[in-house]
Parts: sequence; C-alpha cells; structure tokens
Amino acid sequence: MLAGLDKELLKNVADLENIPKGAYSIRKNGATLSREISPNIIIEDNAKGNGIIVTIKPGTVNESVHIPVIVSQAGLHDLVYNTFIIGENSDVTIIAGCGIHCGTSKSEGHEGIHDFQVGKGARVKYVEKHVAIGDGQGERSLNPTTKVFLGENSHVEMELTQLGGVSKANRINDANLSAGSSLIIKEHVLTDYEQNASSENNIILEGDNSSANMVSRSVIKGNSKQFFYATIEARAKCLGHIECDAIIMDNGINETIPSLKALHPDAELTHEASIGKIANDQLMKLMSLGLTYDEAVNRIIQGFLK
Repeated sequence: MLAGLDKELLKNVADLENIPKGAYSIRKNGATLSREISPNIIIEDNAKGNGIIVTIKPGTVNESVHIPVIVSQAGLHDLVYNTFIIGENSDVTIIAGCGIHCGTSKSEGHEGIHDFQVGKGARVKYVEKHVAIGDGQGERSLNPTTKVFLGENSHVEMELTQLGGVSKANRINDANLSAGSSLIIKEHVLTDYEQNASSENNIILEGDNSSANMVSRSVIKGNSKQFFYATIEARAKCLGHIECDAIIMDNGINETIPSLKALHPDAELTHEASIGKIANDQLMKLMSLGLTYDEAVNRIIQGFLK
C-alpha cells in the first residue's frame, strides 16, 4: 500500500494515482518499494544491488514500464545505476523521474545513472520528470545522467522536465547514434529563488544518415541560475540541430553554449539560440482578456515550457 505522501510524489513525478499496471519498479528512500514484471519486460537487481536491469524482449510493442523514485528521508542522498536493454524492433515507453519531499533542514538528493542499449529498429519514448516539494529548508539536489547507444535504424525520444522546487540539478546526457538512427531530446527547466540548474549534452552522430534534434526551453526566475551546454559531433553523413530558448525574469542568470563539430564533409549541422524577457505586448494582450499580471505571466510560461 502507498502512503499519502508516496501517492502525492508519484502523481507529481509519473502521473500515477496508484500502483501502475504492467511492468514497474518503484524505489523509495534507497530501496525497492514495489516491483512487477510482465511476459515481455523483465526487471531484476543488478549484480552490485545498487540498481536494476530492465530487459525488453525483441518485438515488444505498445507496452510501458514505470521506474519512479521517491525520496522523503531527511539526510538521504540516494545513488542508483539502471540499465535498459531494449530488444530489436520493439516500441515501448519508459516513465522515470524522481520526487523529493523535504520536511526538515537536512538536505536530500538523488543521483540516477541510466544506461540505454537500444537494439536495431527499436523505438523508445523516455519520459523523465523531477520535482521537489515540502516545507523544509534543506537542500534538494537531483543529478541525472543518461547514456544512450542507438543501434541501426532505431529511434529515441526523450522528454526531460524539471519545473520547480529543486535547489541544485546537474543533468548529463550522452548519446551515440549508429547508421539510420534518430534522437530527439526535449528539455524543459524552470528555476526560481536561489536555485541552480545545469545541463550538459554530448551527442555523437557516428553512422551515416543518423540525425539528432536537441530542443531546450528554460525559464529563470528570482536569483536562480541556469547553464546549458550542448555539443553535436558529426562523424558521418548526418543531420544535427540544437535549439535553445530561455526567458529571464527578475535577477535570473543564464549561460547558453551550443557547439557543432563537423568531422565529415557531408554533415549538416545547425543551431539557434535566444535569451530574453517576456514581451510586453503578450502581457498586455492577455491582461486585456481579463487576466491579472501574474496570471498572464504564468500562462505565457506554461505555454513556453510545453
């Protein structure tokens, strides 16, 4: 059975009202809370006992696996290593993420290191959301690392979201793409108060006709700081694009550095970046429809981060 706080965190992180159907592994305060497998998705502890191995059989389609983490123990800093082996020609959704509840002055944190081995022709949608709640004054830190190897003609779409409450976050995404494979990363980050968030992305286009599209949307409020670094390195005939947009409010600070490395004459790489404030004409239009200033700002932010 899930406690009330557990349900609140799971709702925020994985849109779960209760224990999900199908394969899942729920981790709470450094240990497995509940787990279930399916005929096509096997979840087992790794050899060191500090994470799980998720094996998805070849040809598995229209199935999902939930692997959320919740942390509510004062002073706990959880570290987990997860491996995903996605069989050839499968088509699955993986829902991850971490929710922290801080109720004291002690810090809490989670570091999740995820290693994906995506088989030929497979398709994966990976959804990861990070949230921190609670009235405690302790620092909340979330440091995810995602390493993805895409086999030939495979496709991975990643939705990475952090929308408040996290004191410090350091995200690392590494990807290596084989021939004909494609990768889409959509990152949405909101910081406020004194919060800091950094995102480092390293994408290597190794195979012919591979492609990658990195899209980042950031909102920086209060005295918070965000740093975004993205590198696409092309080693074959391929396509790569980086798009990063940030809205700065109050005294926020943002540093954005997109980098393109063409190591092959047939590589096509592009990037675009913008940093600015909310336009006054947008605010005026919404306020003319009856919204208050704060409501108009929130509406614009929500639309920007979608």
